[in-house]
Order: sequence, then structure tokens, then C-alpha cells
Amino acid sequence: MSQVKEEKYILGIFNDEDVLLDAVKQVRKSGVKIHEVFSPFPVHGLEHALGYKKSFLPKAAFAFGLTGTTLALTMMFYMMVFDWPMIIGGKDFAAVPDFIPVTFELTVLLGAFGMVGTFFVSNDLKPYKKAQIFDVRQTDDMHVMAIELDKNSSKSYEELTSILTGSGACEIKDKTFEA
Repeated sequence: MSQVKEEKYILGIFNDEDVLLDAVKQVRKSGVKIHEVFSPFPVHGLEHALGYKKSFLPKAAFAFGLTGTTLALTMMFYMMVFDWPMIIGGKDFAAVPDFIPVTFELTVLLGAFGMVGTFFVSNDLKPYKKAQIFDVRQTDDMHVMAIELDKNSSKSYEELTSILTGSGACEIKDKTFEA
């Protein structure tokens, strides 16, 4: 008999972005870990209030681009110098200026594909994963703060509800997803 694991959330729904921003600061100050905040439009300063760290995508892009550069130069040097040396117009085998277009293209190609793959992996975006929609109004006119109950086991359900209500939530809801 298999057990279905469930993820339980408590949702605080807000109708004003300024109230939401103050609520995020107040909820984090009370020691509650916020799972995610959904907003129909960008709220200036929300990422700082949530404590998001800088993305590592630029570092991944640099690493993949460097891999592309190394791969292109190694491939062309091997082919033009060792595998099949050809004298073209009396030039050297390793004519570096002629390698620039291929090196540039492979750097950009591996950098772009590497960033897309890194983005999907880091954000847990899998093609078979079912989307978690907490409240349909989160893309319309309301802001939704989701708090996972398992990650805040030190606080009771009533404490979390009172924290959200005290921070200005106009509605409190529960949501359960199968993990």
C-alpha cells in the first residue's frame, strides 16, 4: 500500500501590494518561513523583503561559455595541426584569427543552452511536473503568500493564521497538493 505524500499550505491573500510588502517583512520577522509570494504584477522591493539571494545563472553562463571556447579551440587545433594538417595559402596550420568565428559561435551556443538547462534545473521545472496553482486570483488581482505548514512546524495553525491576519491579509485559505 503506497501512501500519497501531501504538501499542506496556508495562504494569506492580500489586495494591496503595500500591505503585502509590509506583511512579508512582519511575517519573516516573526520567524515564519515563507514558501512563495505570488503577485499579478511586479512589486518593487519584494525580492529584498523575501531575502532572495543573487542568481548563479551568470556564473553558469560563464562556465558554459568557457567550455564552448575551450572545446572549439581544442577541436580546431587538433584537426588543423595533428589530424589533417593542410597548408592553405602558405599560412600556418594554427591560424588563430581564422578560428575566431567558430570559437565565438560555439561559445554563444554552449552558453545559451547551458543557461536554459541550468534555469530549468534550478527552478525545478520538469515537463511532467504538475503546476501548483494556489489561488486563481494570483494572476488576476490578488497577492498570495503561501506558507508551508511542514516547514513551520514550530508554530501551530492558529498562530500562523493570527500572524497572517495581523499582518493585513484579507482572506486566509488552506491548500493541499500531492507531492
